[in-house]
Amino acid sequence: MTNQTADSPRGLAFALAAYFMWGFLPLYLKAMAHIPPAEVVAHRILWSVPVAGLLLVALGRTRDLSAALRSPKMLAMASLTAGLITINWGTYVWAIGAGRTLDAALGYYINPLFSVLLGAVLLGERLNATQMVSVALAGCAVGVLWYDAGSLPWPALVLMVSWGFYAYFKKSLPIGPNQGFLLEVLILSVPSLGYLIWLSPEGAFGGDVQDTVLLVGAGIVTAVPLIVYANGAKLLRLSTIAILQYIAPTMIFLTAVFVFDEPFGQARMIAFPMIWAALVVYTVPMVRQMRNGRART
Repeated sequence: MTNQTADSPRGLAFALAAYFMWGFLPLYLKAMAHIPPAEVVAHRILWSVPVAGLLLVALGRTRDLSAALRSPKMLAMASLTAGLITINWGTYVWAIGAGRTLDAALGYYINPLFSVLLGAVLLGERLNATQMVSVALAGCAVGVLWYDAGSLPWPALVLMVSWGFYAYFKKSLPIGPNQGFLLEVLILSVPSLGYLIWLSPEGAFGGDVQDTVLLVGAGIVTAVPLIVYANGAKLLRLSTIAILQYIAPTMIFLTAVFVFDEPFGQARMIAFPMIWAALVVYTVPMVRQMRNGRART
């Protein structure tokens, strides 16, 4: 399987949609802050299965999934990505519920730089001068936030590493993005179902109506953006995905400050313009290049 060496307009649209949806996710998770994170993650997994399954049936691509389920190598690779996304989901749900939304956002600010490093070291992707400037601006912005925090909180590190490697291995998974996501949640559904059965006497599901609806809906808010992201990731370079990812943490920061009332200090007032400048510096030349490419065809 060859690595993606150019950015597709369709991939860009998918990635932007996914990151905006993830930007609003803290509002949904905050409504479940009183439910243990492990229970929330288990329901995210289980209720993602029918969503992803129905999509695959509608697309008529169940044959690839059947073949993947019979391949030990494919199952091993999918188990790796499934484990990484579970760690990421669990840490994120915990951070939102514990009132550490800004820590979660910090992790996602740092993660694109980690993804760029992975792309350069493992995929041989090279940044041109404009891209290097944008990465430098983003790096300075993250440095300001890091300095302001005094030390790097562990949720930020866990989110950075887990999502960075998930994006890398997901890009290398030799199966369609929709099939790959369903394969992941199918693998995770076995331990998740076992945990919820064990938890059932004290679990939130089936008790309060609002909690039950939120837990079922967790599958939709989990599956839809991740499927959209997976389709975009196959059509974009890892470095492009890394820079676009600043959209979601920016929205998370805004939600944390203006909705969750977390403090917004001087350091963040400096960092936000730097991060958006990095986005503009990187994205504008890319859009122009895509337009020129379409004009020549």
